[in-house]
Parts: sequence; structure tokens; C-alpha cells
Amino acid sequence: MNFTTSKSKNFDIYYSGQLADYVISLAWSSPGKTLAIASAAGEVVLWEDGEITNLQTATGKSIDCVAFSPDGKYLAIAGQDGKVKIWRENQLINTLENEPAWVDKLAWNHTSNLLAFSLGRYVKVWDAETEEIVITLNFEKSSILGIDWRKDGHYLAISGYQGVKIWDTNNWDEEPYILATTTVSVAMAWSPDGKYLASGNMDRSVTVLEWENPDPWVMRGFPGKIRQLAWSEVTTSIGASLLASSSVEGVVVWEKSADESLGWEARILTNHVDIINVIAYAPQSLILASAGADGWLCLWNQAYEVSQILTGVRGGFSTLAWHPQGKLLAAGGEQGELIIWSTSTD
Repeated sequence: MNFTTSKSKNFDIYYSGQLADYVISLAWSSPGKTLAIASAAGEVVLWEDGEITNLQTATGKSIDCVAFSPDGKYLAIAGQDGKVKIWRENQLINTLENEPAWVDKLAWNHTSNLLAFSLGRYVKVWDAETEEIVITLNFEKSSILGIDWRKDGHYLAISGYQGVKIWDTNNWDEEPYILATTTVSVAMAWSPDGKYLASGNMDRSVTVLEWENPDPWVMRGFPGKIRQLAWSEVTTSIGASLLASSSVEGVVVWEKSADESLGWEARILTNHVDIINVIAYAPQSLILASAGADGWLCLWNQAYEVSQILTGVRGGFSTLAWHPQGKLLAAGGEQGELIIWSTSTD
């Protein structure tokens, strides 16, 4: 591989705190000033430079997803009670009632304040500026397992049973493009440049679609279903991002070959001894973080060696989120721990 990137840095604990239950979701605002944290007890808190603000105390119903709008102006949360709540500057400004549905997926468009959220077999798209539902999309085959906007905001991908449907946001009434599978798309993600769409599947395979190429690649041989996918922002010498996929306790990193006949070549990363719950590349870096039920958060350098193992939870790690500039790394624990590490240079 031919990369230009900084060497791995050591991370030290910068902050630690405690929530009442399993930390389900973490999200940084785009400027990196604020971290939102949600728990299985229904708590929603904001962290800003060591200070905690409680937006919502425990309700007994989980909050499953939190996300900031791309301009950092709005914070959306949703969960077991079926409500999608929108905050602006720590003030609750809107509540979308969807009971008895359980809203466990939501995502903001990267270029506008459009919010997509799941409702059973449907996805609704809500405009924060007009405070109106723009469109309701019918997935039909199953409940929604993934929502991801392409980085240019022009396409919305939704995944579930038998693959991924992709809608053109400039023409919602057009029939969606379908990336078909014979199984369930468990995890799904666009590459940062929007050229590729990856689907991690229940049948132990990964499907990669090159946009406008009707023949996707299918990679097999995993020990279990694909739980997580992560694309690197840094690209290889041929201009393609790396794709990391996790299955059970292992990670496979895929690199696009310059030889089209070879497709994607794999490298296996092994260190965890229990199920990996989340993986993510650091922004503008080839440092890959993997966090698992074994209580280890492993940082892998560009040589695919473990450069550091972070610990500090009583059980396992449930989720993680990189700061937009990569200088902080936040993680949540299965028993409610919140830990934030900072690079030794910061």
C-alpha cells in the first residue's frame, strides 16, 4: 500500500463518567465541540469540555440513536417510545409522535437539514427548516436495518431483507435502484467519495456496489454475519477507500486491487476474544478502532498491528465515536461507562 499519513499516536484518558445503563449511541457535533450520549435507560446527555448537560433523564425506555445535523444546529434523538425529538441549542423545539412504532434508525443528510428515520417498514424524511415530512418511503420487504445518505446528499440508501434500496433525493417519485441480495443486509454504508456502497449480510458475505456498475462484488468466507462496516477517508494509490468489516471477533480489511479481475483483496485482523460491537476509522487517518464485548478497544495502525489497547469498562464496550478532527475518541460501555481519550499531543 502507498499512503501518506501520520504515525499512530498514543491516547490517554481525558474524561470518564457514568450513565445509568448500556450506552447505545454517541454522536459528535460537526465542529467537535459537543458529544451527545444516549443510554438504554432513556438518558440523553451532552458533554462539552468536561461539563455534562442533561437533556433527558432516565425514562425506562431506551434511546437508540442520536445524531447532529451537518451544520451542528439540530440534535435528533429517537428510541423505544416512538418519538423523534429535535433540540436546538439545548432547547427541545419539536417532537414527532410515531407511537407505537420503535424508532431505532435515523440519519441526517450531509448537505441539508433533512432527517430520515425508520418506522417499521417505512422511512420518513423530515425537513427541519419547514418542520414538515417531505416523503414517506416504503421498503416493503422488512423492517429497516440501515439508513445512510451519500455524502453529496443526492441519494438515500435503506437496507433490510433482500438488500438495499437507493432513492434519488432529487426525484423521490422515481423507482429506487435496488442492490439485491438473497439474505438480510445487516450493515450498510457509502464510501466517503460516494463511489461505492457496501452491504454486510446475514449470510456471512459482503456485497460492494460500484455506483453505475450493475455487477457488484460479493466476498464470502466469514465466520458469522457481518455486524459492522467502516470506510476510511484516506484512499490508496488507486484512489479507493479501505473497507473494514467485522464478524464475530474478527475484522477483515478490504483493499480494492488495481487489477479489476482480482476485485478486493483481504487482510484479516485478529486480537479480540469476543464479539466486536463497533468499528470506525479515525478521520483522515488509517487508524482503525474496534471495540468489543471483551472490554478491549483496539487501535490498529496502517500496518494492521495493534498500536494500543484501551480498557476501562467493567463489562464490554458497546459503541465508540471519533472526534471530527480525530483528536478525541469517545466510547460507551455495556454498564453505562463513558470514556473519552485524547491524543498525547493534544
